[in-house]
Amino acid sequence: MNISSNSVVALTYELHTTTPEGNQVFVEKANDENPLVFLYGVGMMLPKFEEHLSGLKAGDEYNFELSPSEGYGEIDPAAHVDLPITMFKEAGGELPNVGDVIPLQDNQGNQFRAGVTGVHEEFISVDLNHPMAGKNLIFSGKILNVRQATEDELSHGHAHGIDGHSGH
Repeated sequence: MNISSNSVVALTYELHTTTPEGNQVFVEKANDENPLVFLYGVGMMLPKFEEHLSGLKAGDEYNFELSPSEGYGEIDPAAHVDLPITMFKEAGGELPNVGDVIPLQDNQGNQFRAGVTGVHEEFISVDLNHPMAGKNLIFSGKILNVRQATEDELSHGHAHGIDGHSGH
């Protein structure tokens, strides 16, 4: 079966980015023992990532690069905010350190993560850009399995594992 809308895909991948000097840097991977399994065509993955996989079948290998605009976007210099330090002290937790990634929630209840760029006496500075914003994403891997999604998977909007029965 070839990858198409409403199919469940299991694959391995290695993700690299590039430095400003053009050197590749390893980011993460999914292997045979712990593959990435997802419902294709429902918006779970980057659209251009899915586009490159369209039509492939089990056993096929792939290798492609996504530009920042095809991935997580360009870096938005305005996506930096200062949060009052009282927000962290009132929560009873420890103050974050520069380099930490912290969970945040907006007024609509949407959850996201922000990188801490500064810890000051009155505020914590955070970067709201996605950690992969502004970076080329270089993917390589192999398609392990492709199957039709079950009715449960389609109604739930996500894959239930390679076999269709995991994850619940």
